[in-house]
Amino acid sequence: MRATARRTTPNTFTHRVDVRHHQLTVDEPLEDGGDDEGVSPQELLAASLASCTAVTIEMYAKRKGWDLGPVEVQCDYQPAERGCVTTFRVRLRLPSTCTQEQAEKLRVIAAKCPVHRTLEGEVMFDDRIEIVTPAAT
Repeated sequence: MRATARRTTPNTFTHRVDVRHHQLTVDEPLEDGGDDEGVSPQELLAASLASCTAVTIEMYAKRKGWDLGPVEVQCDYQPAERGCVTTFRVRLRLPSTCTQEQAEKLRVIAAKCPVHRTLEGEVMFDDRIEIVTPAAT
């Protein structure tokens, strides 16, 4: 998987992010010096966890033949500060037609979504710098 971020306007924090054939706009809020043209990278992280969790439980329910109806996943995210851990609060909002047994199984499956597993696992970084010649305009 690859995501590439490119600044869209000089002197701003607004970036276009390309992932496969899709594009996202990422920026910082006004109060952090951005133009608020898109979600912040931190918000994108919470959105990744929320959406991955939703897709994972919906795929599981579909395989089981469960018609859950509308499902909502909320993710509140508190980034780590010095001496504290990063906290993600994930809430599955399931329709009242969902049985207690289904809800419990979906809770277990939600914690197995790929983004959840990535965040709770050990992470390695391979950071590199490449000096490139700017493209002619």
